[in-house]
Amino acid sequence: MSDKHNIETPHERRPFQAHGHMDVVTLGDFTLGRGVFEPGWRWSNDVKPIAGTESCQTHHTGICLEGRMTVRFDDGTELDMGPGDVVDLSPGHDAWTVGDTACVFVDTGVKGYAKPA
Repeated sequence: MSDKHNIETPHERRPFQAHGHMDVVTLGDFTLGRGVFEPGWRWSNDVKPIAGTESCQTHHTGICLEGRMTVRFDDGTELDMGPGDVVDLSPGHDAWTVGDTACVFVDTGVKGYAKPA
């Protein structure tokens, strides 16, 4: 079955503790999110209180459209991303925006992201 829905009118908006939100569209078994991570956003401050885990346990796959973000994995390694970067991020990480511009990230791994545990 084919379907469509515009991300500008998402099925769900999940606000972060502060500094942004995730717009979510679900079509059948497919879920897509557009995260707007405002300057000052950090997972450990803005999503950890919602998720209730020590680090982000979501497997993210997607593309950065605007801004920059750094991801630090539980083993200490870091990955920086910016516009046009397609990423596959394993669970077990913290992340934060870099600079004075919001990071906009389209993510296919958001079915349970930023939802209370």
